[in-house]
Amino acid sequence: MKPKILVVGSSNTDMIVNVPHIPQAGETALGGEFATAAGGKGANQAVAAARAGGDVTLIACLGGDMFGQRSLEGFARDGIHTQYVARSGQSPSGVALIFVSADGQNSIAVAPGANALLSPARVRRAAGAFHGASALLMQLETPLRTVAEAARLARRHGVPVILNPAPAQDLPDALLRRVWILTPNEGEASALSGVKVRDETGAAKAAAKLRQRGVSAVIITLGARGAFVADAQTHQLVAGFKVKAVDTTAAGDVFNGALAVALGEGQSLLDAARFANAAAAISVTRRGAQPSAPSRREIERLLKL
Repeated sequence: MKPKILVVGSSNTDMIVNVPHIPQAGETALGGEFATAAGGKGANQAVAAARAGGDVTLIACLGGDMFGQRSLEGFARDGIHTQYVARSGQSPSGVALIFVSADGQNSIAVAPGANALLSPARVRRAAGAFHGASALLMQLETPLRTVAEAARLARRHGVPVILNPAPAQDLPDALLRRVWILTPNEGEASALSGVKVRDETGAAKAAAKLRQRGVSAVIITLGARGAFVADAQTHQLVAGFKVKAVDTTAAGDVFNGALAVALGEGQSLLDAARFANAAAAISVTRRGAQPSAPSRREIERLLKL
């Protein structure tokens, strides 16, 4: 049976401009190409988990506009359960403006819109979704009080919590104590731990600091180098896969979605990290957020190489 993955988080429409380089303040970069794609960290993780083999339920809030409708249609195509996705006439759907440079790096600005209306009360009304879930997967593009309430409900129902602390912000220890696995990237790990993460040694020190705050396990994503995994028994770098990156947008979201599925299937932390590395590696070879998330077959094919 497919593991049941519950995702609480954001849904956006990405407006993407591909440019030769990321423009600096006051600079205009010409020669770009424009495209739109489904995005938002929560929705990206939900789509990635569904394509990796999970039975996914999403708790989110969309506007009553065409962007929200298109998002729902996309979720349906990926088989994601949307009975807990609210529609609001008070605010437009979330939008992200993304610059993608020729070397695949990106710069993102987000207008949260209806994502800001995903309240603790809405999560409580979706309490039935927590029953039998293999994991709760969250990020920080919705109100922090909502993330905290979802973590509280997960603890009550015995559901392990995977938290991707992005975009980076201060987190209370009370929330971290309810987190099974924290999955920051280098910058987020540095901000949360106070330890500069530049290499494996820095990752190990940052992970130790974060575990001291109550997190059971930490997986620090290190881009092409892979992911550093730390829990009570393990302190190890899981190597990444060598690919030609064209767009790193949503690579972390794809990693987290695939990680949740692998762990829900009973894979070890190290094996799950390798599975997630493979999914993320495939994603950076494609443009767009949700369009880049690979299928289970594609992930397994790369793992066999």
